[in-house]
Amino acid sequence: MEDTRCIENLIYRYAERIDNGDLEAVAELFRDAEIISPAHNVRRSGYHEVLNMYQQSCRLYETTGTPQTKHLTSNVIIELDQCGSEASARSYYTVIQATEQLPLQPIISGRYRDRFQKVDGQWRFASREMIVDLVGDCSAHLLYDASGLS
Repeated sequence: MEDTRCIENLIYRYAERIDNGDLEAVAELFRDAEIISPAHNVRRSGYHEVLNMYQQSCRLYETTGTPQTKHLTSNVIIELDQCGSEASARSYYTVIQATEQLPLQPIISGRYRDRFQKVDGQWRFASREMIVDLVGDCSAHLLYDASGLS
């Protein structure tokens, strides 16, 4: 498979795993990487720190075991370095959510700035910076008050 497609799949795999409520699988994507969130002044590295961050912030619903969200990722731009062992990507995200109390609506939107490394022939995350641009009602998604993020 083409390198850019493998990287794009990693980007989409994150959205799929978090929407499925599989926080362990999300953390696995960052086993050898870091997540940076300037809005929270947070930098988490490796599986355990990333898993703990998601467990402390992401509300999972008993009825589904998921956050009842859909992370929509778009405008993906991937740039490979000349050696072919590193890459970067920029993309947009919009998270929509619906619960029994919350009608379907966008709750947050922003940008990802990702870096990737190719190790033993496989692409993996090196870092993800999550930039918040717009914030709606995140109260049904996050376990903390997100009103001051944008």
